[in-house]
Amino acid sequence: MSDTVVVGLDIGGTSTRATALTLTGQRVGTGRAGGGNPTSHGAQRAAVELLTALRAALADLDPARVVAGTIGLAGAARLLADPAGRAAFDQAWHDAGLRCPYAVHGDALVAYASGTAEPDGTVLIAGTGAITAQVHDLRLDRVADGHGWLLGDAGSGFWLGREAVRRLLADLDSGHDPGPLTTAVLAELMGSTEIAARPRDTVDATIQAVTRRPPVELARLAPLVVDAATHGEPIASALITEAAAHLAESVGRIRPAGAVTPVVLGGGLLTANTPLAAAVRMEIARQWPDAPVRTAGDGAAAAAWLAARDLPEVTDPTALHARLFPTS
Repeated sequence: MSDTVVVGLDIGGTSTRATALTLTGQRVGTGRAGGGNPTSHGAQRAAVELLTALRAALADLDPARVVAGTIGLAGAARLLADPAGRAAFDQAWHDAGLRCPYAVHGDALVAYASGTAEPDGTVLIAGTGAITAQVHDLRLDRVADGHGWLLGDAGSGFWLGREAVRRLLADLDSGHDPGPLTTAVLAELMGSTEIAARPRDTVDATIQAVTRRPPVELARLAPLVVDAATHGEPIASALITEAAAHLAESVGRIRPAGAVTPVVLGGGLLTANTPLAAAVRMEIARQWPDAPVRTAGDGAAAAAWLAARDLPEVTDPTALHARLFPTS
């Protein structure tokens, strides 16, 4: 078992990470590359990043030792339905020297597996976007939200950024002096906190500054909200409370009342020590008081664990998970 290796990849819009593990849980290789999500970057570029991360993870290994692999990424179903995209990934896998099969799973399942080995439970992810998924027998079952910035993702980083700009515009419309949060938003968008003699001119300039950029870039304002809420700023604190309620509501759409299975929190807004993470934990504890709440961990290691758990040599997948994630 110490000679047998599995590979896991966690592919996101900004980075691609690979981990090679033995079946005893020893990490024997890691690799990192740029964003490799085929939806965001196209299948050919994504495959290049996949190959770069794989080659780094396998640099000190004979690829023949690898017997299975798992790739986790957002939009997995789209990749599986795209013959050209899957062919590009197959070629990258082959070019890395691998001859074993690999599975493709959604990033929500990989995030869930990084937080618990339990076969059934719920995962809630809040980063730029937001999505909730119910997991059954370590397969994605029902999904809530994840509808994108235009139609959903309530409580996400995009949502926080957009709502902060709306509060700024409301202050300017009403002639109120911006508070600490909205002043920070104005400075970030305009490079200055100065308000024109006619506030409407500042309103128009703010709107133009936002609409000139891709809408999803509003998510970069979320850290301003989180930081302001950390310091007790009233508007930011109210937004955090509202965001937590939205996220808990999305969980409630698909998670039964009284469920005692684990809830795994993933995404940058919920895995760090943020006011939003604390507020979401409180909401979950209020609605599902007997459910353990876990934090998502290393997605590449979780993908490798998913590859290993179905191998006949792995007789105790839960014990292997505990070695990989001792605090989960």
